[in-house]
This record gives sequence, structure tokens and C-alpha cells, in this order.
Amino acid sequence: MHQAPFRLPLYLPAQGATETEATLLEWKVAEGQRFVKGQVLAEVDSAKSVYDFEAPCDGMVVRLLCQAGEAVPLSKPVMEIETSDPAMLDWIPPVAAASRLTASHPAPAAVTAVQPGRGVVMLSVGSYLPQRVVTNAELVAGCADISPEYVYRVTGILERRWAAEDEKPSDMALRAAEDAIRKAGISTTEIDAIILSTTTPDQAMPSTACILQDRLKLHSVPAFDLNAACSGWLYGVSVARSMILSGMASCVLTVGVDLQSRLLDKTDQSAYFIFGDGAGAAIFAAGNAGHRVHQAILGADTRGLHMARREEPGYYIPNGHPVDPWIRLDGPALFRAAAEHFGDLIRDALQRTGWQPGQMRWIIPHQANSRIIRAAAKRAGIAVERFYMNLERVGNTSSASIPLALCEVEDSLNPGDKLLLCSVGAGMTTAAVAVEW
Repeated sequence: MHQAPFRLPLYLPAQGATETEATLLEWKVAEGQRFVKGQVLAEVDSAKSVYDFEAPCDGMVVRLLCQAGEAVPLSKPVMEIETSDPAMLDWIPPVAAASRLTASHPAPAAVTAVQPGRGVVMLSVGSYLPQRVVTNAELVAGCADISPEYVYRVTGILERRWAAEDEKPSDMALRAAEDAIRKAGISTTEIDAIILSTTTPDQAMPSTACILQDRLKLHSVPAFDLNAACSGWLYGVSVARSMILSGMASCVLTVGVDLQSRLLDKTDQSAYFIFGDGAGAAIFAAGNAGHRVHQAILGADTRGLHMARREEPGYYIPNGHPVDPWIRLDGPALFRAAAEHFGDLIRDALQRTGWQPGQMRWIIPHQANSRIIRAAAKRAGIAVERFYMNLERVGNTSSASIPLALCEVEDSLNPGDKLLLCSVGAGMTTAAVAVEW
């Protein structure tokens, strides 16, 4: 049965028994505006942190009950909303829930759970690119029907970096991680988790994250690989953010690394000219001193399973057919699907953050192909000049592409600049993360 719309007040999240008020720094919505669950409604400053006040449901703003800059008691509602979400019929205001829990259940002697509203920041970003520069002219040598100019016209790539013969993914990951640690100004021993995204691990097991952990001389922290293809680094950022918000970790190293140059079939023009090698890394931590991570959105549409694939390493029985070791792309289908998913993802992310296209300093997409990025910009209704692109010089570096691009642009950023990091990858996976510099 459909729930008729009803109204209710919203309160700022309770920050614990010792706090009684918080300052509402900025409204992100206006009266009469509709919002979705998880969208940022306001930015709030408590005694412990600056945090995003997020919508607990879909709905509409009826009234704003306080002004920006006002110190608000946690027992006072800050806004009135209208919603049809039946779960909100039994909603308990955060301050009331906190008082119930405090009265009924004494706190355990030692807990690691995070306080509500704990902020997550990016402390630094690091990068590594192999020394060898591979130009279009080198790749098309001996191809009578293809020119370097043609490759650039259809991909937007002039050159890419390829790893040396004795270089491994863990070697590149280590260089990027060391760069990020140095820039953050922290000791390696402060890292309490490692998340590494790759489709090209050193070996099937142990994980490349564990190999990296050993090379960093960290021997007692969680370390694991994940594979979400080109979206993998942003998946890792989302997991790092969740670990910090839950209290499982306070300082997380997140790495994206791929070595794809050894997985390319020279006769397959759909993939051979696109990919480069590289690694990017970032340090994420709890607190407010750094670049604020506001939102993380993840998704996957398995209708795109066939569009980008590689069968090895794989362990299914091939039924008498040889296993294909190369990266394979269904170019036309991938172009259409990636542009569509990119455009929709960007619109969704901006809606959730409450940011307007004109407020964005940069949208930093996965560096897939310049034609895909331009088509995505058109679908999202945003000028392509707001999209940062560096694939002309590095190619498609898969899960390393966004931290590599972020490293290039960071020196030109100012405090308060708004960035949207977004990706589409094989699967098809999608991911977006909003960062305020």
C-alpha cells in the first residue's frame, strides 16, 4: 500500500553525551527543493569535527528552521520535511536515540566505533609512471593502413608509458605509495590498512597489497586487493572511507596500479593503442586537516559484462577452446554504454552533493578515451572544459588513471575547490567520489 506524504522535523545528529549543540555552517538545500536519501542537506561544525548532515530518506524541504551560522541545540529541529518513506514513521530523532542508548546500555570499557559525524580527508596523492615513452608512431610502424594521426583522432592519445621488462605491478605500487607517504608527511607506521586495486596482480596469491605491505615493512595491518577494473581505485577510496567512518581504521593507504602493456594483442586495433602502465596512491585519514571526502557512490550494470574482458588468469574449464590471454574490447558498444553511464553518474553525484556544475573546479574522469569523455560531458550537460584530461600523454592506465590525473592538477588547486572523481569500468562498474580541496 502506498504511503501518503507526511511531515516531520529533522534534528542534527547527536555527537555524544558531552555535546549539546552544533553550528550549522551552510545549507545545501532550499525550501521547496526535493532531495534524495544520502544527499548532503547542510554542512555542520561540532566540537569534534566538521561533517555533512545527510538526508535519512527521499523527500522535500518544507521549512528551514535555523539560519546558516547559527549554533543549534541538538534537541531543536533544524528543518521540516515532507516524505512518503514509511520507514520514517517510526523514526527516532538522533538525540533521543542517543539518550535511550546511554540510559539503557552502559558503554563498554573499550570501543573503536567512530563518533557520528567523523570526517574523512585525503592527506596526499602520489604517482608513478614508467620511464619508457611509447608513441603512436612506434605502435603503427609496419601498419600500412594506420597513421599516428588516426590513432590520436579516435583515442585522444599521443603517447603512453610502458613498464620495463623487469618491472612488476608491486614495484610501481611501491613507488606511488612512497610518494604519497612523503607528501602526507607521515610515518609509514601510521598506516593501519592497505587497499590495492588492480586487474594485473604480481601473481594469483598472495595479494599484491600484501606484497606491498611487506615492502613497506608493515606486518600487522589489514591488506587486500580488489578488482573493479577501471573503477577500482574509487571503489578502494569508498572502502577506505567506510573503514574510517566505522572506526576500523584511522589512516588508510589506497593504491591503484595496472600493468597492461603485456596483455595487448598487436593485431587488435580496438585495444592495442589505448592502454598504458602506471600507479597512483593516496592517504586517507580521520579528521578535518586535509581535503574533505564528501560522498562516495558505487554501482555496477552487468548488462555490460561482454564489453571489456580478459580471460586469464581464469579457472573455469574452457570446454576444449583455448583461453584468450589478451584484453578484448567491444569498441562501439563500450563507447555507447560508457558515455551513458558516465553522464548519468555525474548528474547523480552532483544531485547528491548539492553542488552545481558551475561550482566545480574540475570533474576528473577515468581517462578512458577522449571521445567517451566528450560524449559523457554532452550527456551530463556540462562543458567539456570542466573535465580534466591527461590521457594524451599517459593513455588509459585503468585504476591508476584518476590518482595520476589528480597528481597533475593538485598544484593548481585552491582550498575549497570542488572536485568530482568518477569512473566507468569493465563489468560495467561505476564509481564517483566528491572531494573538497
